[in-house]
Amino acid sequence: MNALEIATGTNPSSAVIWLHGLGADAHDFAPIVPELGLPPQLAVRFIFPNAPLLPVTINNGYIMPAWYDVCSQDLRQIEDEAGIRASQQRVEALIHREEARGIPASRIVLAGFSQGGAIALHTGLRHAEPLAGLLALSTYLPLTHTLVSEASTASTGAPIFMAHGTADSVIPLGQGIASRDWLEEHGYAVEWREYPMAHSVCPEEIIDIGQWLVQVLTAEP
Repeated sequence: MNALEIATGTNPSSAVIWLHGLGADAHDFAPIVPELGLPPQLAVRFIFPNAPLLPVTINNGYIMPAWYDVCSQDLRQIEDEAGIRASQQRVEALIHREEARGIPASRIVLAGFSQGGAIALHTGLRHAEPLAGLLALSTYLPLTHTLVSEASTASTGAPIFMAHGTADSVIPLGQGIASRDWLEEHGYAVEWREYPMAHSVCPEEIIDIGQWLVQVLTAEP
């Protein structure tokens, strides 16, 4: 898969696969890497893949980078299950590639913003091996009706960081809270943050993300 890579040191021992949102590209979150405040001894490979170009129903069929089609403002009313699962396979391939390069799953974080965060959650909770953590920003949990039967037992203890803007008009705060509540009700531990922002990121959030990444990437597997 076409992806931008940034390493914070030589011979990275951990990786973060970070998925952009609808209509963006691999360069969207690359500028955040130096702002995370990661210690120099923590060598991390950041992988920012590009989503495929798809017609998006909610945007009058306009073709744009998308991890799956969006059919309705109510994101859970009509879900593009085939598209979500196709992107799941793309992310799984990236995880396997990192493992082939010497980084175990226990040192890999799946991260994403908006649509990318939905894919990170969907994939990470079904992945057969324990991951270092899941980072889900301004997003929601898709395909909950299949997760109970498809969830991997390895993912139950995975650290999950979810953050949302209180003024988000694209994916309203309530949808993020509902996803958090669903996860907690099903035994997942979620670290939740709210920020006074719209559908975006803010400096305070970036600091919190950096601290969380240090925590999960230096933890004993």
